[in-house]
Amino acid sequence: MATTLRIASWNINSVRARTDIVERYLREHAPDILCLQETKVIDGLFPEGLFRQLGYNHIVINGQPMHHGVAIVSRIPLHNRSVNDWQANGEARHVGVDILDGVRLENVYVPAGGDIPDRDENPKFGQKLDFLQRMTDWSASLDKPTILTGDFNVAPLETDVWSHKQLINVVSHTAIEIEVLAELQAAGRWVDLARQFVPPHEHLYTWWSYRAQDWEASNRGRRLDHMWVTPDLADKAKAHEVHKPCRSWGKPSDHVPIVTEFHF
Repeated sequence: MATTLRIASWNINSVRARTDIVERYLREHAPDILCLQETKVIDGLFPEGLFRQLGYNHIVINGQPMHHGVAIVSRIPLHNRSVNDWQANGEARHVGVDILDGVRLENVYVPAGGDIPDRDENPKFGQKLDFLQRMTDWSASLDKPTILTGDFNVAPLETDVWSHKQLINVVSHTAIEIEVLAELQAAGRWVDLARQFVPPHEHLYTWWSYRAQDWEASNRGRRLDHMWVTPDLADKAKAHEVHKPCRSWGKPSDHVPIVTEFHF
């Protein structure tokens, strides 16, 4: 019997500061699984009660005080939690679980990389590239159907940014980041689900800066949040959405949720 699962991903930029909009999102859109990034809370203070009240009784966390942090909340059971330290310094940036039919779900928060796209001048940029390289090595050894989602902090296509010309030397859209992300994608033969449903020539964004006076009018966005699958799952994805209206909700994150509907 076929099972429909809707899996969402959202960089929430502090889950405790934004419980109101998280609750609204879950009530209005009701994904079966929600992957959160940048939760900014230790495991013991994660607001589990909010999620359990809404029927998300399966919760897997990898938290950290004030910075980073990831979590998966689900209506269905989650098994075999694992954590990879792709940052190589203990930062909480990944958690993975098994879901239906032996499918693996991996939730990642890739480092932003600072402001200067130079490894020597800006160690954070080097850390980001090294993080993606460790993910590439991991991808090459995958042996089961896998969904990889989260905030990748890279907008790879010209149509993933509001202006390729103005952002080509800005971290998240530089040539070296795009090249490294392409190597990661090739290593796992990952399928970019958003671009399976939205043609590559169309602009698509998931993030709008807080600095914009009127983010919607200027629409200076970037597609930093992604959902990829191994090739054996590509035909299981039936729809993909970016929930742009969430950017206007009270005290919003600068990212919006993305959600894919799968039929297993």
